[in-house]
Amino acid sequence: MNSIMENEIIVGLDIGTTKIACFVGMRGENGKVKILGFGKTDSKGVEHGVVKNVSDTADSIRRAVTEAADQADVDIDEVWVGIAGQHIKSRPSQGSVMIPADHRLIEQEDVERLIKEQYNTLLEPGEEIIHIFPQQFIVDREPLSREVSPVGVAGKNLMANFHMVTANVQNLQYIKYAVQDAGLKIKGVVLEPIASAKAVLDDSDRDAGVAMVDIGGGTTDIAIFHDGIIRHTSVLPLAGNAITNDIREGCNILKKQAESLKVKFGSCLVQAVSENDVISIPGIRSQAPREIYVKTLAGIINARTKMILEQVDYEIKLSGFDKKLIAGVALTGGGAQLKNIKELCELITTADTRIGIPNEHLEPDSVSFAELAHPMYATGIGLVLYGLEQAEMEREEAPVEEEKPVADSKIDIFADMGVEPSEDPTPVAEAVPDKPAKKNKPKNGSGTFEKTITGFFKKVFDEGIDD
Repeated sequence: MNSIMENEIIVGLDIGTTKIACFVGMRGENGKVKILGFGKTDSKGVEHGVVKNVSDTADSIRRAVTEAADQADVDIDEVWVGIAGQHIKSRPSQGSVMIPADHRLIEQEDVERLIKEQYNTLLEPGEEIIHIFPQQFIVDREPLSREVSPVGVAGKNLMANFHMVTANVQNLQYIKYAVQDAGLKIKGVVLEPIASAKAVLDDSDRDAGVAMVDIGGGTTDIAIFHDGIIRHTSVLPLAGNAITNDIREGCNILKKQAESLKVKFGSCLVQAVSENDVISIPGIRSQAPREIYVKTLAGIINARTKMILEQVDYEIKLSGFDKKLIAGVALTGGGAQLKNIKELCELITTADTRIGIPNEHLEPDSVSFAELAHPMYATGIGLVLYGLEQAEMEREEAPVEEEKPVADSKIDIFADMGVEPSEDPTPVAEAVPDKPAKKNKPKNGSGTFEKTITGFFKKVFDEGIDD
């Protein structure tokens, strides 16, 4: 098998409530992501996006990763993992630093110091920061526009507003245990709506203002963008499984039958179905078939979906950007395949709504392209896109080693050290100064500080500083 590192290949692992999916991808010639391998299995041990049984989840991960690795013909040892769940919280944060007297202008290290200090923010017990997104920089009480980098600005005080996302430490640890038990390392942890947004949104969406709503099996994830900046994130504990359970209980049928009914015959609008259409459900063992009116099914789906979308609408209003979403709402995730959900969303939110499909950023020659161009795979494909961007940014920021001059004549290596050279200036090994150690990237509670400040300013108000 080929090596992951040699081929600049990224692996995304979507640990969902209903499925666990693994995506192996690389950057294509046209800038889109090319999926080389894809594996999917039923999710076991996960409830509402949270790992409950580490062993069962690890087994599901192992099967999905093995399938993807075999298809891509690569060895997989590290993955980018999506995270969701009701334990995810977000809140605004603000910080400031004084600029040293010897800095005539604000320097990169000043901004880096400001951002690093945000990871020392006092949190609730058991919380850990997973993302910090910058909102705006302020120099000497003068706000800077998104186009202006604070580096190079004259000032004595640098302040910034941030959007901070935290997760429960224990739930994070369970994810890490499951991935490790599957024989893998975690390259990074990404909030799932951030990953999904990578796959279904573009720069014009983010600039205009858009609410990305990912309706999965166990959670509904929300990410709101405006002026290219992520403004609000939220995770709701209601999603597709709640609809399926309502159908199961309301129609008194098996869960698998309820899921099949929802996907094949369900509608989010009662008025969109016929009064007299009937579905026949096979009985169990010797029981007679059960007949269910399509209108009854639609009524059950409408009630729960309406409840979910009303909570989505509340979160949009809570963000304060409900009147600024020119690009409206982008629905994605498995729940976005429900018939008439777009129309119901428009009725509740009064915002233009579209179904977000990850095919815009997906190369047509990717494996299983027709299958992957589906809302339910937005998170997994987005994780690959996120990982690719991080890898490319790290390459751009990597220091370039200067070539040492080569000459036939003798070189006075002591010239800048104030030391007189001897007749034979050839130094012994001990005389060669050690290369300065590379500075470690700033760390927070969960891992490395993923972006250096140079990369930060390249996309300062696109996705923010991520853990």
